[in-house]
Amino acid sequence: MHPHPRRSASAQASTHVVPRSSARSPTTGPVSREAAARPTPPQGPAMPAGQPHAHEAGGGGGGGGAANHSNHHPAAHSPPPPALPAEVVPAYPPPESEDDETWVWTQIKAEARRDADAEPALASFLYATVLTHPSLPRSLSFHLANKLCSSTLLSTLLYDLFLATLAAHPSLRAAVVADLLAARSRDPACVGFSHCLLNYKGFLAIQAHRVAHVLWAQQRRPLALALQSRVADVFAVDIHPAAVVGKGILLDHATGVVIGETAVVGDNVSILHHVTLGGTGKAVGDRHPKIGDGVLIGAAATILGNVKIGSGAKIGAGSVVLIDVPARSTAVGNPARLIGGKKPEGEKDEDMPGESMDHTSFIRQWSDYTI
Repeated sequence: MHPHPRRSASAQASTHVVPRSSARSPTTGPVSREAAARPTPPQGPAMPAGQPHAHEAGGGGGGGGAANHSNHHPAAHSPPPPALPAEVVPAYPPPESEDDETWVWTQIKAEARRDADAEPALASFLYATVLTHPSLPRSLSFHLANKLCSSTLLSTLLYDLFLATLAAHPSLRAAVVADLLAARSRDPACVGFSHCLLNYKGFLAIQAHRVAHVLWAQQRRPLALALQSRVADVFAVDIHPAAVVGKGILLDHATGVVIGETAVVGDNVSILHHVTLGGTGKAVGDRHPKIGDGVLIGAAATILGNVKIGSGAKIGAGSVVLIDVPARSTAVGNPARLIGGKKPEGEKDEDMPGESMDHTSFIRQWSDYTI
């Protein structure tokens, strides 16, 4: 494994939230990211000494006020770190001896520096969204705020909300890292942690949901529901803020995922696009599915009612599940039926379908059905 890249003093500059009044031009209104964040793209191994990487400003969707949450002030005597070639980015997986959050953030910064050097068209975006921030929570908060803001839900407000919630709840930060590791290990299309952080709408939707869930528990329910609505508008993922979602979650493709109010999703679960965890339309109260750890739910599967899907179970694509599914078993069809029996109880956790993403194991010998 290659050594971790070291950040120079300039790359460790602190960030701060600029008052809302300074996030607007006195004559032209909201400042766009393009207008306010125009670093000189890296040329060669390093930028000139004293040249700022970027002045962050986030243009909001729908004309929202721009967030100018941090400014980068490199010391004049200390040039920025040189751009990193692809082979310098440390290899996955992380060593067990290192803190996961620190290691993942180091990876993200290294990938972003490499990509900014390789693609100047993305340099401004990468510096503003990743490289000017001292930590993963700040980068994620900035990115989510600019994704979800609107003309009436300002990015400055959202940034403060996301960052304060992540700071107050270490379990949420651990879940962010677990979700990044899940995407990197389970999705062969995930080329890096920065790719997931910046471009995976399923990952971003889950992080926003966790903040909405905290707001719901704090009785700040109008704001929680407003955040749910923005997530549905922007990411096409609809998760009620009361729903309980574990860590190590992969929403693969994510489009059309619906998770109802009283649903519970365990740890290390993988859910494909157009999955619904819904009610039956008749019941009240506790009326949504309970998904155990390590479950794999295939594309367009629908699970309705207060049914239990046991740990390590597999739900076939397009299935309509109205019954309990025992642990380590498979349900397929409309209406769903159980096939293939159960996996051995002693099977290792890494072979759980939610983690292995194996859509066909332990059904081939009983059926030609594939997920």
